[in-house]
Amino acid sequence: MSQKNHEGKRTARERLQEQREKEKARSRRRRQAVVAGSVVAALAVAGGIAVWASSAGGGPSSSDNETARPKQAGGGAKPFVTVGAPDAPSTLTVWEDFRCPACQQFETGFRPVVHELEDSGKLKTEYHLVTIIDGNSGGKGSLTAANAALCAQDAGRFRDFHDVLYANQPPEPQDKFADPQYVLQLAGKVKGLVTPAFTTCVKDGTYNGFVRKSGDAFAKSGYRGTPTVLLNGQDLAKVKGGRMTPADLKKMVLDTAKGKQPGKSASPGATASPGGGTSASPKPGAAHHGAASPQAGTGHHGGASPQAGSGHHGAASPRTGAGHHGTAAPGAGASVRTGAAPAS
Repeated sequence: MSQKNHEGKRTARERLQEQREKEKARSRRRRQAVVAGSVVAALAVAGGIAVWASSAGGGPSSSDNETARPKQAGGGAKPFVTVGAPDAPSTLTVWEDFRCPACQQFETGFRPVVHELEDSGKLKTEYHLVTIIDGNSGGKGSLTAANAALCAQDAGRFRDFHDVLYANQPPEPQDKFADPQYVLQLAGKVKGLVTPAFTTCVKDGTYNGFVRKSGDAFAKSGYRGTPTVLLNGQDLAKVKGGRMTPADLKKMVLDTAKGKQPGKSASPGATASPGGGTSASPKPGAAHHGAASPQAGTGHHGGASPQAGSGHHGAASPRTGAGHHGTAAPGAGASVRTGAAPAS
C-alpha cells in the first residue's frame, strides 16, 4: 500500500472518530436537558388533587411520648432525620415519599451536589418522611420503606439506604416496597446494614408511629405535595421562576457559607441532629403527590396552585400547563427552560 493511500485511510478513520465524538456530545447534551427538565418539574410542580388523609399510611398517629424515635432523630411536632453536620451553615429541608416518582427525580438530579455539600460541612439535610401515595393509591410501601430507612438510621446508615431505596424505586402502581423481605433484600446493598436488630426493626414496623407523626405534620403544614424542598426556609420551587438547578443550589449554599466555618460535628455522610425543630417556610410552595389544602383545586396526586392548571399525575408550574410524570436519568446540572416533565 502506498504511503498516500495509507494516509488517506488514516484520515478517514480520524474523520469518522471525530464524527462519533460529536454525536456523543450531542446525545449527552440532550440527556442533560431531559434530566434538568425532570428535576425542575419535580420542584416546581402544581396541579392535581389529594385524596390523602392526615394520617395516611394507616392507623392512628401517636403522641410524642408514645412514638419510638430512631437514634439522633429530631422529635417534636415535626419528626425528622438529619444528614450532615448539625452545625453546618445551611439547612436543606426535604419532605418526601419513597414511592413518589417526582421525589426520585429530585434525588437523582440533586443527589451528587447535596452529598458534596454535606460532606464538606456546608450543608445539613433534614428529611421528613411521609406516606402520601399509600393514602392516595393504596398499599403500605411508603410506610414500610420509611420505617426501614429509620431502622438504618439506628445503624448510622440512613443516607446510604435512603439512596438505595430511591435507586431501586418500583413503578408507582407496583407497591413492592410493601414487602419487608424485598426491602431487606435491598438493604443487602448497604454493607453491614442487615443485622438481626435491623431485620427485626423492619419486620416489626418499629418506627411506623414516627412516620405517621411526620405525615400528620405534613398535613397540617400547608405544603401541597412531595417533594417539598426548602433551603434555609426558602421554597426552592419559587427560586428563579421555578427553574432551580443543582448548580443554583450549590451557589446558594456556598454564598451562605462565605466567611463561616464549615460544620465539623459529624463525619461525612453521617446522620446527626438530636431534637429540635425544622426550618419550614411560612409560605409553602406547591409540589407533587400532595395533600389537599383548603384552597386546592381538583385533579389527582398533587396539590393545586391558584395559578396552575390541573391534570392526571400532573406537574404544572405557574407558568406552564399540566404535565405528566417524567423519568430522570443520572447527571443533572444543565439549566432548563422547560415547564413539565416528559411523559413516562
